[in-house]
Amino acid sequence: MKLMFASDIHGSAWAARELCRLYEEEKPDRLILLGDLLYHGPRNDLPRDYAPKEVFALLNGLAEHIVCVRGNCDSEVDQMVLDFPILADSLLLCLPDDRVCFVTHGHIYNDEALPKLHKGDLLIHGHTHVSGVWQHDTYVTINPGSMALPKEGQSPSYMTYQDGLFAIKSLGGALLTSYAL
Repeated sequence: MKLMFASDIHGSAWAARELCRLYEEEKPDRLILLGDLLYHGPRNDLPRDYAPKEVFALLNGLAEHIVCVRGNCDSEVDQMVLDFPILADSLLLCLPDDRVCFVTHGHIYNDEALPKLHKGDLLIHGHTHVSGVWQHDTYVTINPGSMALPKEGQSPSYMTYQDGLFAIKSLGGALLTSYAL
């Protein structure tokens, strides 16, 4: 099974086009979106090619492959134009090796406000716009970064999971960091 994770598109048609291109290249079984799809939010600058109507049209073209959680900038009005559910705060992803991933946007559950995790679980979230892998005493946090508005000097990024390996990549395909189960 191959999964692709992306977060924080924030209405950027450029980022949505890149996501569609990467989806075609990576050929994952599912695309997991970590929220903040259409709106840029009051604290963010407008992203490159801000065009939420184009973003939802592009994402709707992949609707049957998308699983999504709600970001702090997503709302019921966004759900009205998207052909896949976006309003769940979290989801549990069970990997083939019996590891469990708690998948969320990051504005409700994060390292400062942990969900109920078992030893060895993974917390996967976006929201901070900073990609990375952080190992804690009993769990691991993984953030694929932002497709449209990366912070701390990072590049736009996304993540794949296949055969026990999480790989965070730049949009150009360069490996930024990885985590093996």
